[in-house]
Amino acid sequence: MIHPTCIVHPDARIDDEARLGPFCVIGPQVEIGAGTELRSQVTVTGPTRIAGGNRIFQFCSIGDDPQDKKYQGESESRLEIGSGNVIREYCSINRGTIGGGGVTRIGNDNWIMAYVHVAHDCQVGNSTVLANNATLAGHVTVEDYAILGGFTGVHQYCRVGAYSFAAIASVIVKDIPPYVLVSGNTARPNGLNREGLRRHGFSADDVEALRRAYRVLYREGLLLQEAVQRLQSMAAESSHVERLVRFISGSSRGIAR
Repeated sequence: MIHPTCIVHPDARIDDEARLGPFCVIGPQVEIGAGTELRSQVTVTGPTRIAGGNRIFQFCSIGDDPQDKKYQGESESRLEIGSGNVIREYCSINRGTIGGGGVTRIGNDNWIMAYVHVAHDCQVGNSTVLANNATLAGHVTVEDYAILGGFTGVHQYCRVGAYSFAAIASVIVKDIPPYVLVSGNTARPNGLNREGLRRHGFSADDVEALRRAYRVLYREGLLLQEAVQRLQSMAAESSHVERLVRFISGSSRGIAR
């Protein structure tokens, strides 16, 4: 299952059911799980663990050194990739740094399209979509089911909430709350991600609760602290509103508003 033109370091651990195509280069301290396929000319540098069932297309750079001037070759730097991900052509995913916890992490079932860059210490959840040329600076968090349109850029330390949607070429410099659709440079809210909520089976009651919460947060002219107080009183009625309140309360950069 390993093409004879591959270069595989003897310390790498490659499952017998993994498939490595022509001209791949696998460094030391790399682990690749069952059913993962590297199409061709993929470079994987360790310490990196890639679980099973992933498809990684040609010319990707996976697990190389973080692009951080503070990085001095520390052994604690690593990358972890879950299962069922599709990573298309020319993507780059860097390892973590000590200052950011030491690990860059990609979850499961993500769709990562061509030319995407995931920088050091990013935390990407499950079932996200990162469209062509989306770029995550260091220390970015992307929660489950979020979608970043093509050419979207996310500033370092920002968080992108679950089920949110960033339109094409959005420039994100503040946290994007869950369920919200944003667009522009810099990204501003443009309503709920209603199509995403519909596709993921949110009930009419769920959507109505989020609509009321969105109105409080963005349409009634309240200061953020005042809006959060109102939302806290609504959170008992909806777990989704409760999630929204937790996200906003935990924001260090502030939210797009």
